[in-house]
Amino acid sequence: MPDEPRRRYPDPREEDIMAGERRISRPDASLPDWEVPDTAYRPIPIVWFTGALMVQLIAVFAILVVLSGQHPVFTVGLCALVTGLIGAWTWDRGMKRAGTPWKIATVAMLAGNLALFTALAHGA
Repeated sequence: MPDEPRRRYPDPREEDIMAGERRISRPDASLPDWEVPDTAYRPIPIVWFTGALMVQLIAVFAILVVLSGQHPVFTVGLCALVTGLIGAWTWDRGMKRAGTPWKIATVAMLAGNLALFTALAHGA
């Protein structure tokens, strides 16, 4: 390998595209120097929706397993309480600022899962 010529990489400062005193771009970066990308975490409704779904599935399934030998009224009551707490937690996380379709979908998903687990509790 010593016979190979050394590869010369371009100096980014020599290839900058300038606009007066401002650098517009350079070969190793896609943003101008004055553009600072927004790196703040901005939660979106699908994150809250999915979080509520996953927590509900895990919590209510655990309740069904633990209370499988108990009367279904206790199981359904506790599942409803946990679902209500998950709904309140989801609203506090930011779902109250989400669009109406996300709110409707979240309530429908929580209620639908509760209905499914209620049917499972009565069938167990």
